[in-house]
Amino acid sequence: MTTTSTAEQAQQELLEEFELFDNWMDRYQYIIDMGKALPAFPDEHKRDELKIQGCQSNVWMHHERQGDTLHFAAISDAAIVSGLIAVLMRIYNARKPSDILATSPHFLKDLGLDKHLSPTRSNGLNAMLERIYRVAEQEAA
Repeated sequence: MTTTSTAEQAQQELLEEFELFDNWMDRYQYIIDMGKALPAFPDEHKRDELKIQGCQSNVWMHHERQGDTLHFAAISDAAIVSGLIAVLMRIYNARKPSDILATSPHFLKDLGLDKHLSPTRSNGLNAMLERIYRVAEQEAA
């Protein structure tokens, strides 16, 4: 569940949390710890059609609509990627499609993730974001 009313507010809260860390080793560890706290991902959702293409590690993402909100679940076999999933879930999970589409992922630049992730991790993160936005576009129509 989300504790903030909009994806933008969740993004701002996340940015404030990361300001508490002095260096990137601490930030990476926080991201990894966030990933360890992800809810269990059912094995039946680990299907080819739910696999994110463009990720170096295995990533599966499932979504369903509940009322007027979209609920995402995802998992990876890599610790840092699971953490990136947790970041995305904090911002975009349990949101209305219009809220998702209205919220640009400026946290990538604001946190410095665009400079501190390897190109393959960055590609995977962008592929996950593309899936979230594509689902939101389809559900908004």
